[in-house]
Amino acid sequence: MPPPGPHPQLPMECAGEDPTVFTAHSLPTDPRLLATVTNVYLGTRVYHDTLHVSGVYNGAQGDTHRAVLPSPLNVQLEAAAGTEEKLTKTFALDTNTGSFLHTLEGSNFRASQCIYAHRTLPHVLAFSVSISRLTEGRCPITVLLQTPFSPESPDLDLHLGPDFQGARYLHGYTRTPEQPGGQLQEVHMLWTPVPPAVTLGKDEEEGSWEFLTVVGGSQEEAQACFTEALQLQAGGTLYSAHTQAWAQLWADCGLDVVGDLPLRQALRGALYYLFSSLPQPGTPSYVCHGLSPGGLSNGSHDECYWGHVFWDQDLWMFPSILLFHPEAARALLQYRIRTLGGALENAQTLGYQGAKFAWESASSGREVCPEDIYGTQEIHINGAVVLAFELYYHTTQDLQLFREAGGWAVVSAVAEFWCSRVVWSPEEEKYHLRGVMPPDEYHSGVNNSVYTNVLAQNSLRFAATLAQDLGHPVPDQWLEVADQIKVPFDSQQNFHPEFDGYDPGEEVKQADVVLLGYPVPFPLSPEVRRKNLETYEAVTSPRGPAMTWSMFAIGWMELRDPSRARGLLDRSFAHISEPFKVWTENADGSGAVNFLTGLGGFLQAALFGFTGFRVTSTGVTFDPLCPGGVCGVHITGVCYLGNRLDFSFSECSMTMGVTARDRPWAPPLEVQLWPSQARFPLAPGHSVSFPRSAGRIQRSFLGEAAQPALSEDQTPAPSLQHLPAPHTE
Repeated sequence: MPPPGPHPQLPMECAGEDPTVFTAHSLPTDPRLLATVTNVYLGTRVYHDTLHVSGVYNGAQGDTHRAVLPSPLNVQLEAAAGTEEKLTKTFALDTNTGSFLHTLEGSNFRASQCIYAHRTLPHVLAFSVSISRLTEGRCPITVLLQTPFSPESPDLDLHLGPDFQGARYLHGYTRTPEQPGGQLQEVHMLWTPVPPAVTLGKDEEEGSWEFLTVVGGSQEEAQACFTEALQLQAGGTLYSAHTQAWAQLWADCGLDVVGDLPLRQALRGALYYLFSSLPQPGTPSYVCHGLSPGGLSNGSHDECYWGHVFWDQDLWMFPSILLFHPEAARALLQYRIRTLGGALENAQTLGYQGAKFAWESASSGREVCPEDIYGTQEIHINGAVVLAFELYYHTTQDLQLFREAGGWAVVSAVAEFWCSRVVWSPEEEKYHLRGVMPPDEYHSGVNNSVYTNVLAQNSLRFAATLAQDLGHPVPDQWLEVADQIKVPFDSQQNFHPEFDGYDPGEEVKQADVVLLGYPVPFPLSPEVRRKNLETYEAVTSPRGPAMTWSMFAIGWMELRDPSRARGLLDRSFAHISEPFKVWTENADGSGAVNFLTGLGGFLQAALFGFTGFRVTSTGVTFDPLCPGGVCGVHITGVCYLGNRLDFSFSECSMTMGVTARDRPWAPPLEVQLWPSQARFPLAPGHSVSFPRSAGRIQRSFLGEAAQPALSEDQTPAPSLQHLPAPHTE
């Protein structure tokens, strides 16, 4: 075997206050809570016997699920029989390097195992083992490699083939297509065989061994990827290429606070698990098969929603991905474009026009929810899909996606669905949406879910605006329905009932009405926003899913109540399982793991709540607030109109600046402060500081040539030093 590169060691600071490395001396008793090892194409949990391949499903319609592929990575490091002393075991998830580390240490040797999903070679999973002497001696040192691997799968008809460059070869097809007459999916896997033990010779001070697993959609692809990995391995750079990519990612974007360690760890862990699901920025475009609530490490039959794609992708994960990684955000939208055909068929099956995106989607976009009621009634999925397109449009102004790549077809088809789905009520002289299920799944078959109706209104208005921008005619019905759709409101109690006939005090499952204002753009007075929050916070089930409390926290930050916001953020922590910061859907540990939806909501509470960021058609507004226990926030790599910005603030001051232009067409930016209306340019490569204030980052009205040169960390003119207290426009 070619010698591997430098073997990773457990960072010395991991036992201290480092928020980036999560350590333990034992593994969780519930194997679902083991750390996940994923990249954009492959995923597994450490010491788990299965892995999944992005986009590979088995089973028909409501039975379709991620196909199980046996995992050669499920190898446990154990001391050889006869070892008399008790060895110290350490397990660590190092988010800096995207590696899971296991160390066995005795008085005279240290054995280490490193498991990772390669960052720049997404078809590659790998692990390595090293042994080092700690004292002088000449006895051989043996470490056992225990694995239950068997080349079988309940979902794939697999066959062993001829070895390739020292690797074993397994190939086959899924057993059942998602749709009748559909194609079976092809899988090819090459892996380095694992011996039962490795031994450090009596004359060696240290030794290391590296094992590869490569998966592709064809024999040619698998062999090409394996050959590329072998070339890096031969040069000793396989692992370093992976860690350098992670280092570059963290250098380009991140989110941290000056505050307590649990909050910093929660933020880092959430970013790590979300970024693990995405490609390395700047890599060639890839075909995205969507993000499932349990991520790519989960999704087998009866596990974590079977790997299906829900509104979770568009509403809960997408906003944070968009601001840090617009290329990946675009790929998620392309998944919706590619499955538009299935969405059109879903609408036709239900008797409506346009497109109805599946409540649970897999490869085709046809509805694959096992229970009809959700697929039929949770039509708010359509509004979440279009909201993601709208946020992307405002953030990037990428007209090509809409003109040429299918984005307009999605937005217009959803508008047509809403217009065919509404019913005119002559009594109220309003359009109704009847027989729906809102996000609160404790209530079904209701009329005029306020969340659903507001999203329909938003979809239609964005479709009309986009049509004008693209030079298309705007159907009269779009704005007619948008202007006259019913938005339930109780003027006596000054709040929005969840639906027609909602009785205040009825328990609700999760965030629903409180999504109005953020993430759904909808104007609310502070009084109504407060009443909505108070009303539904009191009746939201404590058994509900993890993302809920983050949305309440954002609402209270809007209302400038940092202590109440922090209390709700802390409720999210009940969904983080130690020691590897794995999110569970429910606070008791049940439900989906690793729950990207929950951590997606939590990240929005920080990225959009702490900062007050709101993406609008005219810019990114901000109104920062430090929640209780936090005295500073630092965000790097926020993307807007092809520019990359850093944004930091404390109780009294804030600093921002454009660090790079990712696109040659990126326009110059400026910041406008409120209520003073003072404006100053954000010159690339420089930063500016001023007293904490609300405002907006926008295209520069001054023009690039007129921008004055600013020195690093230059403070604007003295007139900006005497701004009044922060004020929301």
